[in-house]
Amino acid sequence: MKFDAHGLEVLDRRQCLSLLASVPLGRIVFTDRALPAIQPVTFVLDGDDVILHTSLGSTLAAATHETVVAFEADDFDTARRTGWSVTIVGHAHVVHDPVETARLARLPLQPWTPAPRDHFIRIPCRHITGRRINPAPDRHHTPA
Repeated sequence: MKFDAHGLEVLDRRQCLSLLASVPLGRIVFTDRALPAIQPVTFVLDGDDVILHTSLGSTLAAATHETVVAFEADDFDTARRTGWSVTIVGHAHVVHDPVETARLARLPLQPWTPAPRDHFIRIPCRHITGRRINPAPDRHHTPA
């Protein structure tokens, strides 16, 4: 295992992709009217790519067309003070091919909101990093 300067475990690409596949919700970071924006989104992995499902007229669809975005997902256990975070950076693009759109529609991507979705966004995982906080001894525990 590799650790960074803060004692966090540095995850390799395979570990990062495995952890991303284990959660349904992440956050996309993009630029909206020249300002940074972060939006929670449901997603699914398609190979090494993150797939989002949104509507054609959404701010997200407009702001992520052929732009560099960041995507982050994580999972933490606050009681145990453990968890992980994975971040990818890549060029987002809208999927236009009808055959590919039909294939993506069959992926297990479950939206959490009732809004109609007719658009897929693909973010290839070109640059991926991850860190894990491993359990540490309880430094604040005093013996009884």
